[in-house]
Amino acid sequence: MLVIGTALLLGAAILAPLGLLALRRWSVRRDIAELRPEAFAALEGDEVTLSGFASKGPEGGLESRLAGAECVWHGHEVLRHYATWRTLEETGEREQVLGSDSIADYGSPEPFGITGSESGWLNEQPILVDPVEAHTEGVHMCLQRVVSRPQRGVPAPADDLLGRVKGRISGIFRGETIEFEYREWVIRPGDPIIVRGRVAMRDGRPILVAPQDGRLSIEHGAAVVSSVPARATDALLLGGGALASALVGLLFVLGGI
Repeated sequence: MLVIGTALLLGAAILAPLGLLALRRWSVRRDIAELRPEAFAALEGDEVTLSGFASKGPEGGLESRLAGAECVWHGHEVLRHYATWRTLEETGEREQVLGSDSIADYGSPEPFGITGSESGWLNEQPILVDPVEAHTEGVHMCLQRVVSRPQRGVPAPADDLLGRVKGRISGIFRGETIEFEYREWVIRPGDPIIVRGRVAMRDGRPILVAPQDGRLSIEHGAAVVSSVPARATDALLLGGGALASALVGLLFVLGGI
């Protein structure tokens, strides 16, 4: 019994640190899946994909420039629709060709947050997202307005959006202008999003920025699926095995003395 007890105690001594290591690994995976900022310091420089909910950034909530909608990010574009003419080789007739060019494009640069729970965006410290020149997909369009070009002798339609456009209006003004189209998109607090980017540290806080060879990606409306293991199975088995071995081994050792 003394030999068996000693072997069991040695086995417990081996299983215990393995159990602690497994528990630590599970804890790190859980913290990353739940988007806890303290878990991301060790991931600085790594490219990650985070699934969570949009939240306000350090500067608080934003208001979109065109529609005045509450948001954490907003972007807008102005399209100039035009017409040109071409001559058909077969008949010699002239045919009108319609086209459009983007003459203004803007996205708000203020960082916003991403949290791991829908209710947490109100009271949890979020991971920050730097949206400068980010690629967005599926974000909510909050405004779309078409304004006809001024006609000679006819009062121009009221257009209160032109003065709100951020940045310079520029581009190739080809053909004959037909109309201008204003479009604006927003990401609202609590919206489910998936962000793909590189982890960086800024002022002691983790922030997702553009990868070295690409653009930050923000996908709106995606289902949030937690990657946290349902339970720390490996850690529990190893820890339980270590405890059981230690207790049985101690009983055998004491019984064999």
